[in-house]
This record gives sequence, structure tokens and C-alpha cells, in this order.
Amino acid sequence: MLGPPKEMEGILLVDKPRDHTSHDVVARLRGKLKMKRIGHAGTLDPMATGLLIILVGKATRVSQYLISLDKEYEGTVELGKVTDTQDADGEMMETRPVPPLTGAEIAAAITGFLGDQYQMPPMYSAIKIKGVPLYKSARKGEEVEREPRFIRVMSWDLTRLALPRFDFRLRCTKGTYVRTLAHDLGQKLGCGAHLAALRRTATDKFNVSQALTLDQLQAMTLPEIEKRLIAPRDAVPSIAL
Repeated sequence: MLGPPKEMEGILLVDKPRDHTSHDVVARLRGKLKMKRIGHAGTLDPMATGLLIILVGKATRVSQYLISLDKEYEGTVELGKVTDTQDADGEMMETRPVPPLTGAEIAAAITGFLGDQYQMPPMYSAIKIKGVPLYKSARKGEEVEREPRFIRVMSWDLTRLALPRFDFRLRCTKGTYVRTLAHDLGQKLGCGAHLAALRRTATDKFNVSQALTLDQLQAMTLPEIEKRLIAPRDAVPSIAL
């Protein structure tokens, strides 16, 4: 008598579309692969796009290792507008005039955010305080006391300036809220700012150029998807297995 079919196992690189939560992507893949044991390594906000590392089957056991890897992003900051979520999905809280800043002036301000530091997590985040996600308290208009978190920004480069916006490339450690960096930079410049766009381009050696879109995955057969799975032994050190 034949036993149950062998469950898929491996790491799948997905290019998350805008306006999808990381959980939305997992739910879509659970339906496509007809499996429940699927997770992800490193949340992306709904407005963000780019690399989402999906863990299929027993590969979920290496989640903590993959979450801990450094991340790379490309994005856009809009100066002069402050939102409650610190990004483009939030409600406008304040507008201020944007001075005629040069790229050199913005780059000089950015240098203050490089290196090791403690960052205060935003209220609109999934961090739980006494079992309650911060974003639920924020929606009630409540401000909850929270502890700053250690992060490191290895590089933050301005790549294009077209006031009131500028594009950037960023490399940082896990747990870094890029929208908070944008907000805090706006405060430092005196005109306020929010994160207008964000795309995760890489997590350590994994690059978004290797990733599949949800539409591509939907059009593929299960054997085709299985061929795209990266074996955990090829992705993480043996000590993490």
C-alpha cells in the first residue's frame, strides 16, 4: 500500500507585490502547493515589494537563521510630509515646506544614521507589548512605552534627487525599520518625511533577481516549483540545520 506523497521541502524566493502582506503571500502558496507547513523569513510591510524568503515544509526549521541575515533595500523618501505610519500607507499628519536641499546636504545628514545605534520601533508595527500588537494600540490612538532596539546601518546612499523626493540604496541588519529611518531623517532635516516606496533587493546572498512573482508561481506546475526550491543544506551553514 502506497503511503502519503512526500511533502515538498526547501527555500523559495518570491518577489512580493505591493499591497500584499507577507502572510497573504504565505496563504497564496499554501493554496497553490496544498500544504500548511509554509512560513517566511523576514516580514515586508504591505506597501513594500521585493524579496521574501519562503520556507516550505521542514525548511521552516531554519527560519531563525535566515531572519538574522543582513538586508538590502532600494526606496524613495518624500520630504515635507509626515504620516502616522511613517510610510505612504498612513494618514497625513503634517506638511511642511521643503527647503532647496542639495544632494550633498541630504547625504551629510544621512551619515548620522550610519553604524551601530538604537532605534525606537514605530507604533504601527507588529511588535507585541503585553501580548498586544503595537499597531492595535496605535489604531486606538494610544501611545505605548516601548524599548529601543539595536540595529546597524552599514550603508545608506542617495542615488537620485528630485525634490521633494530622493531615491536611496540601503544595507542594514535585521529588525531595522526603514520607514523610521526616513521619518527620523525628515525630522533631522527640519521638514519632515515619510517612506514613499521600498523594495527589498537582497537578503545576504539571496537576490530578488532570483525570485519568482506570484503570477509566475500560479502558472507553474508543482514539479516546476519543486525544481526551484533551494535545499536548506545549500542555503545555511550545517550548524543551523
